[in-house]
Order: sequence, then structure tokens, then C-alpha cells
Amino acid sequence: MSLRSNRIAEQMKKELGDIITRKLKDPRVGFITVTDVEVSGDLQLATVYISSLGNDREREETLKALAKAAGFIRTEIGHRIRLRRTPEITFEFDSSVEYGNKIDALLRSLNND
Repeated sequence: MSLRSNRIAEQMKKELGDIITRKLKDPRVGFITVTDVEVSGDLQLATVYISSLGNDREREETLKALAKAAGFIRTEIGHRIRLRRTPEITFEFDSSVEYGNKIDALLRSLNND
């Protein structure tokens, strides 16, 4: 990614956290954290990585709710960040947090033995 797309990704990450926690009223969206945003070089696509608490079914419901609210979220991003074109937003789960917890548990079990 270029320097400009990195700056826009960081700004979107900050704004998305605020929009999701304060503006989104869908009960299916629980406690989620925006872990990363990747913006394409031409600023047309943005992939938002989120982590969420709960089981797999609750996570899938959260993902469906965010996909349904993507238009509203994109409009809010467009109002907050001045761009010629607001990127299309897709949501994906970030599995790196779970992977890190698994590695940490393995290391702790090695230390206990």
C-alpha cells in the first residue's frame, strides 16, 4: 500500500470504531474491535478486519449485521473523511487474535511442565 492509502486506512479504522460503537443500533452486533483496515492502492476497496467475542454462530450473525449495515457505514465514512470516492467496505474476521491466544496457551503449558 502507498503512504496515502495507509493514512486513509488508519483514519478509517478510527472512524469505524466510533461508528460501530455509537451509531449502529443492530442488536446482533455485540462487542467488536476493528483490528485492521486494508485499503487498495486505488482507494476503491477497503477490507475491515474485526475481532468479536462469542461463539461461531454469534460471530456469523455479527458479520451478517455488519454486511447489511455496510451502506450506512460507508455513508458515515464519506461524511467524516473527505474523499472523492468512498471505498466499498467488506468485513472479515481477524483470526490472528485467536491464533495468538493459542500460541500463548501452548507456551504457558510448556513452562508449567
